[in-house]
Amino acid sequence: MTNPMLDPVLLKSFVAVVESGSFTRAGERVHLSQSTVSQHLRRLEEQLGSELLDRSGRYVVTTESGTRLLGHARKLLTLMEEAVAELHAGEVQGEIRLGVPEDFAADLLTPLLAAFARDNPAIRLEVSSGLSNTLWQQFCAGGHDLVLVKQRQGHTVGDAAWPEPLAWLDSREHPTWQRDILPLVVFPVGGLYRDEMIHALESSGRRWRIAYSSASLASIRAAVASGLGVSLLPARLARADQHSLTPAQGFPALPPLELVLHSRQEVPERVRDLAQRLITLCDTVMQAGPRP
Repeated sequence: MTNPMLDPVLLKSFVAVVESGSFTRAGERVHLSQSTVSQHLRRLEEQLGSELLDRSGRYVVTTESGTRLLGHARKLLTLMEEAVAELHAGEVQGEIRLGVPEDFAADLLTPLLAAFARDNPAIRLEVSSGLSNTLWQQFCAGGHDLVLVKQRQGHTVGDAAWPEPLAWLDSREHPTWQRDILPLVVFPVGGLYRDEMIHALESSGRRWRIAYSSASLASIRAAVASGLGVSLLPARLARADQHSLTPAQGFPALPPLELVLHSRQEVPERVRDLAQRLITLCDTVMQAGPRP
């Protein structure tokens, strides 16, 4: 014989009767008539095959079986309330897919994204980082609602743009720029900095080789600082890492790239909100000042 499944409606009436001490007050508490509450208790007792309440006195009290059931009933009702509350709290009212370049201000960007998530708990925020070329292709294919990408100046027009001056960087303690075959620290194939670096060296007739390749900006910076080779990176990183990185000597100056924010047309308010927060951050990080 299988054990009966406890009906939460019956348990709720049972707890209400025990806590209020009468069927009348229990009915008021659960917004049911006294007769309905009485029927609930009889059905529950029939299901369990035990008398749960002692009705002989002035106040209704639990029997020994009722006392044992009471704790479990309260726990079950609390768990069900928590489950319903959690489901409602987790309802997703929208989604934003954001793509950002791996080398852009992770220490400043992540607090901004965390603050946006706290301010908009019903919005699912999905953030991915990678090479700008990959992010742009994903955006064009519909994979992102917002994207920050590095590009050559004027390549595409976005919602906002900031110049990104470049610098040849070398190790301050273990410089490598004078080596005959220049060791390079680079991003993977398809990286814009890598392409700019190799094109400039080929144009100047300088011999070079790939000494270290990584998709991680932290790894690139550490490799350069340790003396594995020279790299082409945003000039602002030289200011941030001035104790370990230094401008390399004897290399051609290159025009700045651009950091560009792109968004889809007719985006919802939640996307416009995040876009404005990103613009404010980029104005600070890129030291662009107020834009027209």
